[in-house]
Amino acid sequence: MYEEKISVALKAYEKLLREQLERNEIIKETKDFIDYKSLDKIIIGVCGGDGIGPVITNEAARVLEFLLKNDVDSGKIEFRTIEGLTIENRIAKMQPIPDDVMDELKKCHVILKGPTTTPQAGDGLPNIESANVAMRKALDLFANLRPVRIPEEGIDWTFFRENTEGAYAVGSKGINVTDDLAVDFVVTTTEGTERIAKLAYNYARNNKKERVSIIQKANVIKTTDGKFLNICREVSKDFPDIITDEWYIDICTAKLIDQKRRKDFKVFILPNLYGDIITDEAAEFQGGVGTAGSANIGKRYAMFEAIHGSAPRMVNEGRAQYADPCSMLRAAAMLLSHIGYINESCKLDKALDICMADPKMKITGRADGCSCREFGDYIMSTLVELTKSCKD
Repeated sequence: MYEEKISVALKAYEKLLREQLERNEIIKETKDFIDYKSLDKIIIGVCGGDGIGPVITNEAARVLEFLLKNDVDSGKIEFRTIEGLTIENRIAKMQPIPDDVMDELKKCHVILKGPTTTPQAGDGLPNIESANVAMRKALDLFANLRPVRIPEEGIDWTFFRENTEGAYAVGSKGINVTDDLAVDFVVTTTEGTERIAKLAYNYARNNKKERVSIIQKANVIKTTDGKFLNICREVSKDFPDIITDEWYIDICTAKLIDQKRRKDFKVFILPNLYGDIITDEAAEFQGGVGTAGSANIGKRYAMFEAIHGSAPRMVNEGRAQYADPCSMLRAAAMLLSHIGYINESCKLDKALDICMADPKMKITGRADGCSCREFGDYIMSTLVELTKSCKD
């Protein structure tokens, strides 16, 4: 009765397996991280995306150019604007990232990327893969790094979310076997898990973080989550100076709101889907997803972005100019740190702490608050004052 449909599904599954095995071989080939100090010029791509993306991304780029003016003028830093990652262009070309846009992205070393709209089932748009997922896979941005820090509450968390595997790796390639049965897939590889685990443990050691927590659901998702857990355990043996504990994703999510236990967490390693969900929860502690930046790190490329979406409603209601740029500015601070501008990164983070706490420059998303550009101006004037105080 179902033989023909099963045969079609099996062919699709075979193709999927071959793609993932080929991807795994490519992972093995890339050995070392790029050394930014060895480059004659660092190229920063600015890719606005869609919705409110261009507004907040351009503002973050403006602040970056302000901070890096001397090196831009000397030719050590170059900013490149990359167009074409809008939902309209992606639908027109039926690609998550059009080929010409991808070519330009690959010419950059680091990318400041605005939010992009992803079609979902039932919205009437074509089934195009998430631009974020496509970029992470194409540029092999395997580590999604998201920090959340609230010193007065004892919160100092850093999340290492595996970025190219898990439930998102083949999210647009599930199979409708029949009208009654749909199947999606979760991918876990040895190489993919080892590299995210090593990155997290090395970060913990280098930054004097005493604990790493492995987050999974291996008691239920026994094969892929089980593999993820076991590989992380093996990596942990090379770091005996660091405490390793293990948490199921559901109880970990609950413990983040436990005021007694949440202070114990420091560094997290998580598969893709769990990392996406729990970092949004964590961001709420410091004011919501609009306040949190995100780094996507690979060995050759890196991309920095807000962790929230493109907010098309704000655009439709004519409020895009009032969008909150803080998440993109946090991402910009992470970008600075990644390419070796540590002092500038710390200064931008400090300016954000000051400006975000100032009720005179409140962002509401509407005309009763400040505009995105006004907030950017305030950030830059605060940076000037911080520089003066340092000299004094």
